[in-house]
Amino acid sequence: MKIERPIIALDFPDKQTVDNFLKKFPANQQLFVKIGMELFYSEGQTMVQELIAAGHDVFLDLKCHDIPHTVEAAMRVIGKLGVKLTTIHASGGTPMMEAAVSGLVDGSNGDPSAKILAITQLTSTTEKQLQREQLVTASMQTSVLNYAALAQQAGLGGVVCSAWEAAAIQAQSQPNFLRVTPGIRLAGNSHDDQKRVMTPDQAASNGSSAIVVGRAITQAADPVAAYQLVEKLWRKQV
Repeated sequence: MKIERPIIALDFPDKQTVDNFLKKFPANQQLFVKIGMELFYSEGQTMVQELIAAGHDVFLDLKCHDIPHTVEAAMRVIGKLGVKLTTIHASGGTPMMEAAVSGLVDGSNGDPSAKILAITQLTSTTEKQLQREQLVTASMQTSVLNYAALAQQAGLGGVVCSAWEAAAIQAQSQPNFLRVTPGIRLAGNSHDDQKRVMTPDQAASNGSSAIVVGRAITQAADPVAAYQLVEKLWRKQV
């Protein structure tokens, strides 16, 4: 399963900045966009509802991580919004992941297009940090593969992972289990705070199901042209 449209990370502080950015695109173009913590905490559910009403698909990336009851209740609320993707941390454990699925199914009235993704390891985390700060003795790939297996067993729709781990996750997962990969850059872009990055075409070749692209598009001199290039590379049409 592959999501053909690149997901644009709307890492902006407020609605006005989002509106100014989206006005650059053709009025009838339906985008797949990601709302993260900064924008959601600034604008709340209204921002999600307005984007969906405008015809865009929304990935609500709040990375929930709490006791199972709390996460289940949060997912019930998120499910009612009509988002396509949302996230929890796999490190919350299997009971929390199972509770999240129950909450989303309830809130979305069983909408099969609404999926929860498990955060495995952040693309800003290095293997040295994993071992020194999290005291994880396993390798980065072993940790990610373990979280992915647990997420699939818990009934989640996929994982957020680095494109570097996507092929290995694909090899151990069902065909419809998504590998959504941030940390995507165009050749020559700065890596910023991301450590494990790939270009769109590299991600496509390495088993990614979907790519999330932020600054390579949002901070480009011509965001529409940058989006079109990312899309062509992702679809390997260049």
